[in-house]
Amino acid sequence: MRLMGLDVGSKTVGVAISDPLGWTAQGLEIVKINEEQEQFGIERIKVLVKQHEIAGFVVGLPKNMNNSSGPRVDAAKNYGQLLQNTFGLPIDYQDERLTTVEASRMLIEEADTSRKKQKQVIDKLAASLILQNYLDGHGKLTQEL
Repeated sequence: MRLMGLDVGSKTVGVAISDPLGWTAQGLEIVKINEEQEQFGIERIKVLVKQHEIAGFVVGLPKNMNNSSGPRVDAAKNYGQLLQNTFGLPIDYQDERLTTVEASRMLIEEADTSRKKQKQVIDKLAASLILQNYLDGHGKLTQEL
């Protein structure tokens, strides 16, 4: 069983999964959503949950640098609640401050990726960083979410 990490934005959700032992995270894909039209990509998430035997979710919380919460934190928590209602699987949240910045820096410096290509993969990489930070801080999957 694996964990799924999610970087929830207003237009896309970056998706990452852990390896079966819960040691490493890898980016999987980007799911397009439309908050205004209440289209949250849940049908695609359902396919991925079944395909990868997901045991729980880690949703990134985009807190402000001063640790306060803004509207994007509320949106991430609402998405987590939607996941809970849909799948009945455990949900945990991971502070994601600077993960998008880190992902962008990795793409520019390490991979020399163009800005256009960055937009196509940055949310997936950010989801991977969110999940990896969670795994590093919480241990393997055998521990409870």
